[in-house]
Amino acid sequence: MNSSATSKQAPDFLVVIPARLGSTRLPRKPLADIGGKPMVIRVAERAQQSLAQSVVVATDSPEIQAACDEHRIECLLTSAEHLTGTDRIAEVAQLLKLPANALVVNVQGDEPLIPPELIDQVAQTLADHPQCAISTVAVTITDQAEITNPNVVKVVLNRMGEALYFSRAPIPFARDEQIKQKIEHLRHLGIYAYRADFLQAYTRLEPAPPEQAEALEQLRALWHGYRIAVHTTLETPPAGVDTPEDLERVRGLIGKI
Repeated sequence: MNSSATSKQAPDFLVVIPARLGSTRLPRKPLADIGGKPMVIRVAERAQQSLAQSVVVATDSPEIQAACDEHRIECLLTSAEHLTGTDRIAEVAQLLKLPANALVVNVQGDEPLIPPELIDQVAQTLADHPQCAISTVAVTITDQAEITNPNVVKVVLNRMGEALYFSRAPIPFARDEQIKQKIEHLRHLGIYAYRADFLQAYTRLEPAPPEQAEALEQLRALWHGYRIAVHTTLETPPAGVDTPEDLERVRGLIGKI
């Protein structure tokens, strides 16, 4: 397995890629062909370039499992009843009998261009914050259209680099025009690392009012008192695949790398 550069001893972690066929905007998305390979395979191969000890696809689809078998990617067949990718990853942690302190990185199955270094960094961030149950990533944004776009999730941090709140609203809101230019806005990127014991606890947590209001699953953890460490990256990674147009863009880029 290839390694990405790191300045300290990398923590042990595994990557789990939840993948299901039921996508409304792009049907059968994980199996969409990108340069002769299904998208989920492209994602797994990028993850294998990280420092992860293992990479596992978690799916409820025998078709996805067959594609993984064909390309020699480890795959676990999980329940079709899971409401979220986190629930699916929790089942994987249980199936693999992971110890409570094991680190699990959730890489979305529609991120075929994800930088392996970003996977390493989210795992390192959680290892560096033993008081936190989760870690994730954010990047600075300055475009006002992004700041006010409800499809762009923003996060506000405390002085220790932990999340105070995630929102689709432009937070922090600058009431005084004079300090508007001094405020840093952070865009949340949807990659997470979890401790295995949190994953088991998560499946028993009640949905939270802020989570339901914002439609942001990570607010459930904050609501119930879990802490989330946030790494601020300097560069925005390539966008994932949500639409047919995204798929064509990625197909063009894959041919150049």
